[in-house]
Formats: sequence, C-alpha cells, structure tokens
Amino acid sequence: MPIRSRRSRIPWTKSLPTALIALLAVLLPTPALAAPAPNGAKPPGESRPVYSYDRAVRESVWVDTRVDGDRDGRADRVAVDIIRPREAAEQGRKVPVIMDASPYYSCCGRGNESQKKTYDAQGRPVQFPLYYDNYFVPRGYAVVLVDLTGTNRSDGCVDIGGRSDVQSAKAVVDWLNGRARGYSSRTGTTAVAADWTTGAVGMIGKSYDGTIANAVAATGVKGLRTIVPIGAISSWYDYYFAKGAALYDGGPDGLANGIESPEARGRCQAVQRELVEGAPRNGDWTRLWSERDYVKDAGKVRASVFAVHGMQDLNVRTKHFGQWWDALAAHGVERKVWLSSAGHVDPFDFRRDAWVSTLHRWFDHYLLGYDNGVEREPMADVERAPDQWSTDRVWPPTGTRTAALRPGVGEVPGVGTLGTEPAPRGATAEFTDDPALGEADWATRIDEPTGSKAGFVTGPLSEDLRLAGSSTVRLTVTPSTTSAHLSAVLVDLGPATIRNYAGDGEGILTLADSDCLGSGTAGDTGCFKRTAADQADVDHTVFSRGWADLGHAGDLAHGIPLIPGKPYTITLDLAATDHVVPAGHRLALIVAGTDAGLIVPASTTPRVTVDLHGTSAQLPLVGGTAAFLRATRGAAVSGGVTPVAPPRGLRLPELTHRP
Repeated sequence: MPIRSRRSRIPWTKSLPTALIALLAVLLPTPALAAPAPNGAKPPGESRPVYSYDRAVRESVWVDTRVDGDRDGRADRVAVDIIRPREAAEQGRKVPVIMDASPYYSCCGRGNESQKKTYDAQGRPVQFPLYYDNYFVPRGYAVVLVDLTGTNRSDGCVDIGGRSDVQSAKAVVDWLNGRARGYSSRTGTTAVAADWTTGAVGMIGKSYDGTIANAVAATGVKGLRTIVPIGAISSWYDYYFAKGAALYDGGPDGLANGIESPEARGRCQAVQRELVEGAPRNGDWTRLWSERDYVKDAGKVRASVFAVHGMQDLNVRTKHFGQWWDALAAHGVERKVWLSSAGHVDPFDFRRDAWVSTLHRWFDHYLLGYDNGVEREPMADVERAPDQWSTDRVWPPTGTRTAALRPGVGEVPGVGTLGTEPAPRGATAEFTDDPALGEADWATRIDEPTGSKAGFVTGPLSEDLRLAGSSTVRLTVTPSTTSAHLSAVLVDLGPATIRNYAGDGEGILTLADSDCLGSGTAGDTGCFKRTAADQADVDHTVFSRGWADLGHAGDLAHGIPLIPGKPYTITLDLAATDHVVPAGHRLALIVAGTDAGLIVPASTTPRVTVDLHGTSAQLPLVGGTAAFLRATRGAAVSGGVTPVAPPRGLRLPELTHRP
C-alpha cells in the first residue's frame, strides 16, 4: 500500500519567522550568518566560499566507540579524518559537519574513480575522497571521514552492519556533540574535544556508506540533523536474500574478509565465524538479520532524509529504498527522493550540476538553518529517460492507489492475459524452471508458449499508465519437486531508449576530461572526470522484479522441503519503481523460476503449476484501477502478436556484489 503522508514531526525543519532568523544571524557562528540582515531582511540564500581550502585544518582523531569488538580487553577506537576551515577556528566560529563513514577508504576507494585516503609522512591526512571537502569546506563546513571498525586505521572488527559498524559511526556523532571521548592517537591518552563544531551533523554516502547513515539515523542519536543515503541498504537480509532465495553465492563473511584491514583479518577470526554461523545460506531469517534490520526502527529517526536510488540498481535493489521510504512516511519523517534510471550510480555522476546545487541547499537548510525553501520544493525527482527528469509534489504521487490485476487464459496456449477479472477456478499455467534463462529471455519470447515461464500481457494501451511505489504478486503454485525458487517481473513491452544499466558503468560513460569543483591542492585537486549517459535502444524494459524461495512461504525463519504435488501460496515483494508504460506499449507480468544472473538456483528444477484463480498482482497505479481500465479499454489482448526482438546492448550482471 503506497504511503503518501508528508506530515513532519520534526519541528526544527519548519520555516522560522523573519525576526527569529535575524536573531540567529547574530548568534550562529556561520560564514553567511555572520551579521544580522539589514532592516529585518532574510539572510542570504546560500553559504558562500569565503574560507580558504589550502589553509584548512587537517587532523586525525581516534574516537572511543565504547565497544570491544575485537575482544582484546579495551574499547575500540575508530580513526576520524577531519578537514575544517582554519579561519573559522581563528575567529571562534563553530561549523557544522558533513560526515561519511565508510569501510572502503583503503581497500577499495570511493566514487567513480575509486579514490582512497592518503597521508603525508607524519600521518596527517592529505586526500579526502570525493568532492565534499573541496566544495563545502570553503563554505563553512567541516568534512569528517570515518574508518569503520576493522578498516584502514581503526581498531575492532568488521561486522557488516551490526553493532560494531553502527556504533563506530554513532560514537563519532556523539563525540561531535560532547558525549564521547576522542584521542590524538590510536593508543594514547591525550584527549581531544570537538570544540570547533556546532554539533549539527549530516551523514552522506553511497552504498555501504549510505547504509551506515540509515543505521545511525535509526538509533535516534541526537545531533544527526539529516542523512543523504545513496543506493543504500535498509535491511541486510534483503541484500543477501529475497524471501529465502539467495541473491548471491556468498554471505557477509565474504564481504567482511574483503574490506577489513590486514591487521584486523588476523584478530577477527571469531567475528568471521559468527558471521558464517549467524547467516546460514539456507535463507532462514536469524537473530543476526534482526540486528541488521533498520526498517523496524524507522520510528526513532530524528533526521530528515534525502534518499537517492537507481531504479535499475541490481546490486542494492530498490526494495531497500521502498520499504525504508514507506516506514519513514508512516512515522512522519521529513524526506525527499531522487530516482534515476541508472544502476548503482552516485548522482554526482549522472546529474552533477543539479545534484551539487540541490545538496548545497539541503545542507544549508538542515545544518546551517537557512530558510532557502528546499524543504518546500517537490518531494521527488524522477528520471523518465536519459537526462530527462520530472518532479512530483509528493511521492508516490497524489492519486496513487493499489490496483489488483489478475492473470487469465489467453487464446494462444501458454500466452495469458492480464486484466482485472479473476480467472475461472481450475484455470492453470505451467512452467519448468530453467536456471540458464532469465528475465531477458522470458520477455523476448513473451508472445510464444515457451516452457520456462508463464506470461500474462495486456493489449496495447490506449493511454499512458504510471506505476509508482512497491508492488506485490500473490501466487498459488504447486511444485513437482521438494524445492522451488520463484521470480515475478513487470515488463514494459515496447521500444525505448534507456540508460544501459547493465553495462560496465551501469548507465554512465566516464569521459576523458575533468571538472574541478570548489577548491583544491596538489594532493587533493577537487577535479573529477566528467560523465555522460550510456544509452541503449531496447524493445522491452523490465522495470520491477521480485523473487522468493517457496520453501519459506510459511515461515521466513525456517525454510522447509516442499511436498511435491501440494499447493502453496506465497507473496513476492517487487522492488519499488516509478515507471510510465506509454500508450501503444503493453504491460506484462511474467512468473517463472530462477532469474539467471540475479538469484541462485534451488537444489532442484521443478515443474510448477500456477493456479490462475489464486494468483494476483497488487500494483500501485496513479489513478488506481480506473486508470488501468481506461488504458486497456478496447485493447486487444495478446495472441498472434508479433514477438518482440531481443533487447540490444543489455546484459545482466553476474552474481557478484559490493555494497
């Protein structure tokens, strides 16, 4: 059910009266609020680059996490690299903080160019990955980059979104607000206070980094004013499994082994074993996954949320965004979203100028207190085609309602219909799981009675049909063997030019020339390679997907062997999306087994009988059922339609991952 509430329970995000803003202009130690506005006028609309970057204070602090993750008898300390404007410190002005907590600063790098932290001969930080420091430090912000426990220069062990990960970032927010201890070295006793900051913190980051931002916000920590999670995980179980079906051929232990420091790898074997034992590859929900589910704690979030996600992200799938967004909406958290048509890509690399401008105003509002109106702008920006964007005042848009669509028997055997009326009792469709085939194969042959899928199609639409939100598909099926994995995908059947999300750049091309953003030095230039949209012409677009293990239909915590010949009912959660099926195109629902390249096959390859009367799809349509009926009125359903050609220029990624 789409949740559209925009009611905020965070009073400090409201616009301030002019008189109060003028008073804050005197009191707040920020560059653009240095003096009261004349005659009660509003302060400037944005912070300005009035501080020098080359003279900025660059320092490292080790913060006590109050957790002994590596069990050596003392609390772990995490390394915190800081860059902040020197002139502000000299003038006694306190500054807010932009913080990115990551495990990737030494193993893998950040951003499109895989930048890593660098240090001089004395161990002082030189390069701060990404552009946050180059752009925001001259504008009166500190940038704080945190090495999560067990990585780079930090103590402790990597526990993949668990207590140690989350506390290592939360402790830094506490230190910035005077509630935790920091030290000048990893093992020393010289205390360091964060007396240079206002304590207002905004966390940002892509993938694992954004996941930590979600997790820390879900603790309700004071001082965290906003988070900007980009392609971020909201529940680690849903990263590795889809209702019991394995999405990757490895677990969190493999990821931990790849990102922890060589030093940590030697001392953290006990934690590695706990990751293996707590995350069995059978898909059962365990206590480990409960501890790494941030959705359940959305009610604790005090920060505003600016979420960004690629609707074709096949690494951190949009199920993560959809369930997090709905939970935040249910608790009245102030929020905004950008949804791109790319894969696992940072907005800096698909919409750079607009992104930096919007992020600038977002941080100015939530960290500096500027009344610049960013929170009153449209809630959602959605990419409709490469570099073509639309906006919505709220998201899902007003008028979005759940419509129940049902499969039916078509004129051609194995090629069904999709409408609003239930199929007669006893109507069925069949497919045999073929682990070598996937969604592209199924969609290409949607109008043919192939044995590997059951397809259900509308006729050509008479008007556009928009889906916005998360869908579900309820299946009643009977397997022929003791195990079965199921897939359900929604397909737009018709030609389009899209971002090549399955290409090497997941929808972007990296160009040879660079843009320089903000200020720089020889060791941190602030220059980044430009990008452009990588486009592909296709004849169909799979725009939402969901998977499940039928053995987990009754209990997610305990998968069971199936009884051949026995019917089971299960609901598949399809990833959130915002997609318009244009007039003249057809909408298809495909039900099949293993989605090759995206889920791991079951232990058997069953023949599956689908009870059409007991099967339905719940889709969030703008205009609801009435919109679907208008769009399909008078349309001829499938049967005898010319099959679509194979998609050009697209391939699905392998079962590899790195959040």
